[in-house]
Amino acid sequence: MNSRKIFKQTMEHRQPDRIPMDIGGTTLTSMSPGCQRRLCEFLGIDKTLEPAEQWEEILIWAGTDFRLVGDIVQLPSRNFKKISDTEFFNCWGIQKKFVDNQWQIVNAPLKDASTDDLKNYPWPQPHVDEQLLEKWVNRAKELRKQDKYVVVAAHPYFGVLELGMWLCGYDGFLLRLALDPDFVKTFFRIICDLQLKIAKQYYSALGPYIDVTTSGDDFGMQLSPMLSPKMFDELIAPIFSERIAETKKIAKCYYWHHSCGSVYDLIENLISCGVDILNPVQTSASKMEPARLKDSFGDRIVFWGAVDVQHFLPGATVPQVKAHVKELAEVLGKDGGYVMAPAHNMQDDVPPENIAAWVQTVNSISKV
Repeated sequence: MNSRKIFKQTMEHRQPDRIPMDIGGTTLTSMSPGCQRRLCEFLGIDKTLEPAEQWEEILIWAGTDFRLVGDIVQLPSRNFKKISDTEFFNCWGIQKKFVDNQWQIVNAPLKDASTDDLKNYPWPQPHVDEQLLEKWVNRAKELRKQDKYVVVAAHPYFGVLELGMWLCGYDGFLLRLALDPDFVKTFFRIICDLQLKIAKQYYSALGPYIDVTTSGDDFGMQLSPMLSPKMFDELIAPIFSERIAETKKIAKCYYWHHSCGSVYDLIENLISCGVDILNPVQTSASKMEPARLKDSFGDRIVFWGAVDVQHFLPGATVPQVKAHVKELAEVLGKDGGYVMAPAHNMQDDVPPENIAAWVQTVNSISKV
């Protein structure tokens, strides 16, 4: 059955003809370059193909029902400064260095800032590059014309909480959440106003051609949320709800939110804010067992992910992968409401044999 029809059944919490599949359909359900390279070698994908062609070969092989358009928008800013090929300041004034194949944050420019400092900070301009946006729109139009895949828009901006952590430092911003709510509310209002202006440009252009948009902001740690449901409702929910409502008003699409960690205690709050889909469903975190999630929220939110990449997928045997995938399909996939995907991007430690076993198992389930 057509991917979009399968997805519609899933979103309506009706048992679909098969479980929708996503390996590589979003920026947060993909894989590292090393993982991709070994998978290509394992599958015998032609090395002479262009990178985009190789990637499409993987998506087709995996049966991915989703195709991505858009990206985080690089905003005009006087903060941007390239120091070297492995170090730069981004548009927010955050300094990053490339360490161990990852861009790592090495400063917190608003660590000791006051509320007045926030008002005087050189925030980036909320402007989306027209040429880049046109490129994304043309891609989305072509995908919609094909009518083969669910079209997913990447979120164009970072989340409010993660920006607070990055700009003010993790420890400093967590203290401010508890001790200085006025600073936090001022910070969130500034960020949200920027987001709303970007959203108007981005989703007005892409909205007619997309089915769902992603969103990202980590609210969870391994054992619990970073903040209580009460604090979430006081500080984050008002601006998060506003952003979701505006996005849905412009784009008329489903809203997908990514938060790693244990967020079981916040799922009710996320639903109230307007979140339709929860990703990545980190089942290795506390209280995130598939059966618990399905029993508590399975008729009100769609789960997207749950194939654990933190512990399970890197070290499991092929038979264990096959058994686990079947269990996820049975538990989370019952009566719809589940898209099978990795619980974050797969890293270099995930064997290609395990990815292949996963895909083969899903294919066998679909044929039953």
